[in-house]
Amino acid sequence: MRAARGRPSRRVIPAAALAASLASAVAATPSPTLAASLTAAQTRTPSMTVIASGLDNPRGLNFGPDGVLYVAEAGRGGPGPCIVGAQNQTFCLGPTGAVTAVSKGGQRRVVTGLPSLGTPNLSEVLGAHDVAATHGGLLIPVGLGTDPARRAQLGRDGAAIATLVKASGKRWRSVADLGAYEAANDPDQGQPGTGPDSQPYAVLPHGSGALVVDAGANDLLRVGPGGRISTVAVFDVRLVPGPGGGEVPMHPVPTSVARGPDGALYAGQLTGFPFPVGGAGVWRLAPGEPPAVYASGFTNIVDITFDRRGRLLVLEIAANGLLSGDPAGALHRVERDGTRTLIAGDGLFTPTGVAAGPDGAYYVSNKGTLAGSGEVLRISGQW
Repeated sequence: MRAARGRPSRRVIPAAALAASLASAVAATPSPTLAASLTAAQTRTPSMTVIASGLDNPRGLNFGPDGVLYVAEAGRGGPGPCIVGAQNQTFCLGPTGAVTAVSKGGQRRVVTGLPSLGTPNLSEVLGAHDVAATHGGLLIPVGLGTDPARRAQLGRDGAAIATLVKASGKRWRSVADLGAYEAANDPDQGQPGTGPDSQPYAVLPHGSGALVVDAGANDLLRVGPGGRISTVAVFDVRLVPGPGGGEVPMHPVPTSVARGPDGALYAGQLTGFPFPVGGAGVWRLAPGEPPAVYASGFTNIVDITFDRRGRLLVLEIAANGLLSGDPAGALHRVERDGTRTLIAGDGLFTPTGVAAGPDGAYYVSNKGTLAGSGEVLRISGQW
């Protein structure tokens, strides 16, 4: 998919005042139970502790089988080569992406040298957007945020951009070329305002392979043995009222994928331009069924997960909307009875990832659009 000229890109997470353009709202009617609950959200006072700091654009984070928390760092770009990407901005390449491991022993970078694309002033950085730990190593989707045909301009050092990377120890390699798949197949073609666009953004281990959300391509992909890629779901573009009158195509741009306690898959969306407040939702994907809205009324969802009690956690990167200029985010929980609880608001500054810990606490990548001052928060309370 491609943003309309003169309008904000919908698929990149900026690092400064606006935090992104990754999704569009599927404005579908919520379930009756959820619809009644969204206007009466409960609020609790959490305890927040910084457990990792000094990170470069931290994004997705997940616990591994060893109980270690792994955090993807998109990096801070580099000296080049450079390409023109979203919003006609120049992005320059550098090996500054990483994965940091956080444990009782502290924090340390366990994977380094991952490709990173950043604007000269670091207002936007793309790179390692998520990480999932498996017994075979770490899976890391590396973003691009534009037409994959432009990747060739980055040369050999940019070959891992728009791919799924697997890291074992300090070594890493690309195992699936998601950009090439988008260029060859473009699953959302024919929808309004679309065109080749790849922004691998979230990963979930799946059998002997993985599921990857491509926020730029509006789809969910399966990566199988040997790096074979297939399309699991395509999310629809909607025509919505534009700020200047008339209608504009609003892209779904999915940003996250999680497996629910019922075995179904769930995907969250950010919402594309015009980034409507309350216009984001979470889809439920069951085999043989089209994506259906499970929960709606959220704003600019950047990540979702389920806690150990099977409750849905929804993280908003900009609780008041990406066009508000307000960097405040919010973490919500959808209870099993459908009510919605605001877990945290104050203290969240462009948060970009959420994980549920085995200890019952929640963990959030905070200041996720800043280089050098990103952090991980542990959020706990009587819930």
